[in-house]
Amino acid sequence: MSKYVYVTYIRTTPQKLWYALTKPEFQKQYWYGMHQDCDWKKGSSWAMKFTDGRTADAGEILEVDPPRRAVIKWRNEFRPELKAEGFSQCTYEIDPDGDICRLTVTHEIGVENAKLIDAVSGGWPRILSSLKTILEGGEALPRTHSTAA
Repeated sequence: MSKYVYVTYIRTTPQKLWYALTKPEFQKQYWYGMHQDCDWKKGSSWAMKFTDGRTADAGEILEVDPPRRAVIKWRNEFRPELKAEGFSQCTYEIDPDGDICRLTVTHEIGVENAKLIDAVSGGWPRILSSLKTILEGGEALPRTHSTAA
């Protein structure tokens, strides 16, 4: 089992954070133009789409409890070595605390020393930092060479 956990605190409401995590028009701001194609209902298909419409990642919604929690069955679709590792699980958890929310993203897979976890451990901090910056009134972080797909 390989696992990556990222926790951040954002000055926002659970409803605004849920909206930011689940609505394509908002996602495109902090996912560098990409978005998640999903209706966010248990059992629904889920896909992360590149700006040109290709599928980056795909899976299914395993659990959903707006605006508190979502669990996604997630597999990389564009890098053969990551796709070969199979499905991972990504969990979003939102915990309100006064005028802030703690967002915990846990990404795990049943493969020791998974290449997928190495990949997401580089992506999640930048993506979630950009999300935090936008929700707190700033602009998305710039895309750099290390965030290029």
